[in-house]
Amino acid sequence: MKRIMPYWPWIALIGFLLLAPLVFRSPYYINNMVEILIYALFGVSLNLLIGYTGLLSLGQNAFFGLGSYAMGVLLRETSFGIPTTMLSLLFLSAVYAAFMGYFCTRLTRFYFAFLTLAFSQIIYIIIIKWVSVTGGHQGLTGGIPKPPIHLFLWAIDISPRLNFYYFTVVVVIGSFILCKLIVNSPFGWVLRSIRENAVRAQFVGINIRRYQVAIFIISGMFAALAGGLTALNISGSYPEHAEWIRGADPIFMILIGGMKNFFGPVIGAGVLVFLNTVLTSHTRYSSFLLGIILILLVTVARMGIVDLFTLKMGIWRKTKNVRGV
Repeated sequence: MKRIMPYWPWIALIGFLLLAPLVFRSPYYINNMVEILIYALFGVSLNLLIGYTGLLSLGQNAFFGLGSYAMGVLLRETSFGIPTTMLSLLFLSAVYAAFMGYFCTRLTRFYFAFLTLAFSQIIYIIIIKWVSVTGGHQGLTGGIPKPPIHLFLWAIDISPRLNFYYFTVVVVIGSFILCKLIVNSPFGWVLRSIRENAVRAQFVGINIRRYQVAIFIISGMFAALAGGLTALNISGSYPEHAEWIRGADPIFMILIGGMKNFFGPVIGAGVLVFLNTVLTSHTRYSSFLLGIILILLVTVARMGIVDLFTLKMGIWRKTKNVRGV
């Protein structure tokens, strides 16, 4: 039982995602679940920088937009299948992240944050100006093809909504597992040491910039993957995917859920999408009300929902053990 306990959040998450379509049969709820999964991956990708490395990036929207357009353009203009297209967008995002990270990691704190924001605007300007490829302000309208995924002897059609849901579950959970392996590896513990005290980490011989650029690349790749899934989900790519305001979404997820726990951004994504969906369908003042609710959530649970819950559970267990002595 003790060996299973560390994995219970993963077991609960996977079990819920597999059974959710059997409980919530409406396409409306399945669409919301797909959106939550994609945004959760977006939030987790940024938390690799903020929560584990101590780097506040305001330019995560660049990779989200790059992944969205790479998925759309390659599927429409080439004969690539979805797996090849996903690998291609990961490569493109890694190249741009290496370029962006090389310059941004020369600076620290707010200077780093604002430089990432400036670099993110390069992608946005390219999308707007390269009309012949990206469609400019109109985006990639007219739909994006979803060719079947060939797996050994089977051809899996992800066009049906339920099939695409399970495809998203596989991609996102697989990405979560990779991210978790990264943060729990020796590489991940070096990132934590940089977060806690960069000067001391450098003093013991750690090449700080090399690690920062590496995690910047990894973070950008997962953000681009989330953007690619969004393009498939809505069958289109649009300039707002790369707008600077999009970079605030994962920050809100991290603030709501917490940055010290791996699942913090996942819970934050669920809360953010749920609130946005409910408020949008009930009032025209949804943005105003959402802002107030987010302020209250961040004020009441400054550590984030998951971090606060984890802290309270730790205090409760210590109190219980003391009383039992």
